[in-house]
Amino acid sequence: MELIVQGRNLDITPRLQNYVEKKTTRLDRYMPNLMEVRVDLSAENTRSAIHSQVAQITVRDNRGTILRAEERSNDMFAAIDAVVDKLYRQINRYRGKKQRKWRQSGNGEEFMGEPLPLEETDEEGEDAKIVRTKQFSLKPMTADEAVDQLELLGHDFFVFFNADYGMVNVVYRRHDNNYGLLQPALD
Repeated sequence: MELIVQGRNLDITPRLQNYVEKKTTRLDRYMPNLMEVRVDLSAENTRSAIHSQVAQITVRDNRGTILRAEERSNDMFAAIDAVVDKLYRQINRYRGKKQRKWRQSGNGEEFMGEPLPLEETDEEGEDAKIVRTKQFSLKPMTADEAVDQLELLGHDFFVFFNADYGMVNVVYRRHDNNYGLLQPALD
């Protein structure tokens, strides 16, 4: 398991680094195929001082599953504790869904992909342009697995390679809390 700790507007002291390592070393017990744990710590200028310290953890396993959690607090150590607890709950929920699907389908093979990042736009009313490009790998999965990944990440949409139809599809969250599936058709 590779641990990456980054700070934004914040110096990562040895004490903080050790604390993060201590809190995240047990993650591989719960997700044995864990490849990377990325911890982003930042200090933000907010109106409310109780939300100024932000801790975000992103974990990836060798099957492509991505789990992400973020917490805010007035103390960085408290934010780290809260985000690790939140991530443990997500891992338990993910493992439960995975076990239920494995029992129902009879095969234990799960494929998960990465989400497509949202584009950033200027807020000054100028013509919008692409300011960031990111590549990501697509792994075959079913639409139900893509919905699970969308939920785990907390995003509004998810791009994936649909194993049933052999093409790239998008699942998205509708305003009525249901899901939509976009399938391209060539003219």
